[in-house]
Amino acid sequence: MTTWLPFQWHIAEVLFVVALGVVHHIYVTSKHERRLALYALIALLVVTIWPIGDLASSVSLTVATLQRLVIMLLVAPLLLLATPTNVLARLTRPGPIDALTRWLTHPGVAVVIVTVLGTMTLITPVVDWGARSSLARDLILLTTLLVGFILWLPALSVLPGTKHLSPVARAGYVFASALVVTSLSFVWIFSRHPLYPALHHQYVLMHMTPVFDQQLAGFVAKFGCYAPMWAVAFTIFSRADEQGTPVEETPLYWADVERELLRADRQRERAVRRHHPE
Repeated sequence: MTTWLPFQWHIAEVLFVVALGVVHHIYVTSKHERRLALYALIALLVVTIWPIGDLASSVSLTVATLQRLVIMLLVAPLLLLATPTNVLARLTRPGPIDALTRWLTHPGVAVVIVTVLGTMTLITPVVDWGARSSLARDLILLTTLLVGFILWLPALSVLPGTKHLSPVARAGYVFASALVVTSLSFVWIFSRHPLYPALHHQYVLMHMTPVFDQQLAGFVAKFGCYAPMWAVAFTIFSRADEQGTPVEETPLYWADVERELLRADRQRERAVRRHHPE
């Protein structure tokens, strides 16, 4: 076994990031939003290709944890903020998608889904599967990105026609979410045996034992999640107070009004079809 990680090409990951960038550039003209998307895509590329992507998939749970934190806490919210409201309105306009996004933006639903899906991507069989298959690894990374989107939807309130939380509610949601999204960290911290047989060569490549790698991953998950999310919660609350916005007031935007009118039209059409079937 060599003491360095052999270079590997990650064509699928590079093409995915490039495709996202091209699509975003076509539909977005704002320099600020393009800059946010660029930061997000660079971060996504860095943590999914060699060497971080390879270390995360088959060597180190600590690196895998860092990779997931970057995707969930940096890439996902930046991509949401980099997408204009009118684009989000078009993407969520179809009835089934509209209903799904309304459901996903409920704080309780979001927390449950994030906890369940996030935990599932880190259980032993899934991690072992990702270490053996590049397709599985990419599916896990896409799921992690999806989990990040769901995590931040209630906090950022960017989707038209969904319930917008007040600043104090958004801050409380972000603060509480940090406590539940690291569900396996205590298992890793107090584990005395390796839990992931597919992760190997930790000592040769990173000079740490598998057990220490797990324990370190637990602490990284806790503090790597608490620090940024609690900072965001404090920022949401303090900025609302500084701008004179009532911290318990729920905002309403024109895009929300348009979406409610569209829903009312759909309800009328369904009522007409029920009473006058063809």
